[in-house]
Amino acid sequence: MAQRIQAGERQLNLIVALMATEIGLTKQQILESVSGYRQRNAEKVDALEKMFERDKDDLRALGVPIETIGDSADPADLREARYRIPKAEYDLPADIDFTPGELAVLALAGSVWSEGSLSKDATTGLRKIRALGIEVDEPIIGFAPRMTVREPSFGPLRDAIEACRIVAFDYLKPGEEKPRRRTVRPLALVDFEGRWHVSAHDVDADGERMFLLARIVGDVMPTRKGFDPALRDGAGERAMAGLRAVAERNRALLEVTPGTEAALRLLRRAQPAPQGIRVPFVDLHIFADELASYGPEVRVVDPPELRDAVISRLRAALAAHSASGSAA
Repeated sequence: MAQRIQAGERQLNLIVALMATEIGLTKQQILESVSGYRQRNAEKVDALEKMFERDKDDLRALGVPIETIGDSADPADLREARYRIPKAEYDLPADIDFTPGELAVLALAGSVWSEGSLSKDATTGLRKIRALGIEVDEPIIGFAPRMTVREPSFGPLRDAIEACRIVAFDYLKPGEEKPRRRTVRPLALVDFEGRWHVSAHDVDADGERMFLLARIVGDVMPTRKGFDPALRDGAGERAMAGLRAVAERNRALLEVTPGTEAALRLLRRAQPAPQGIRVPFVDLHIFADELASYGPEVRVVDPPELRDAVISRLRAALAAHSASGSAA
């Protein structure tokens, strides 16, 4: 079986190849020589040509100046067209220079996202940085942090958003014993307070809804039905505005022990209050889980329902610990 090269790597190889030629490469030369295409030469020519056309359109959309050179006698004749990237148009402006520290930050930023969670849009800057030949001799710090996505639903939802594909998944809301099947048009993935949400148009409810990825049970199942890409326009902004509005309405009054992990994490998103701090939150149950994890480092003053939820979790943890000790 032919080795599969990821689309991002294949497109980077195409950029390098088209920058390395002055006269340009024909489509046939590209398919036969550029890594990512040549490994799949056993496939139908039509499929490979369509792949090249998609890559070419994607790169142009990212601002890569791919130039098409036709027959000099008949420029409109593209049967033997050649393709190239004029290096002068793709180079950084002469008055822009990076210090070693700035190059290190660029490389570090590019290494942060793990491949499994890197979206198509997020690859844009990294792909261009690599194609420009920016290298860093020494790392800025001893390790590069990795931003990984814990929820397995992230990848399938990201793909469905890009493909404008309706999906179905089982969703378990707090207080319900069994998950319910939801069929949605996924519009945007947003990270709010360190938790991923998908903004979607619920087909059955006929309205936009927000779903917490941590509550999706099982696999995200794509359907054969698509939706209008225009529905995605502004979805991310609307989702963030909605989450911020919910957080503004829900503010917890907390007393936190200074110098603890709870203080370090909560103070970043808190406002001072006469008695402790006020912290906005979106989901009471998720926030109660977080606060309970800090143990005696934090005390909930208000609202009462949040305090009760934290106490319930702490009692459950104590009961489980006591039962485990008795069994031993």
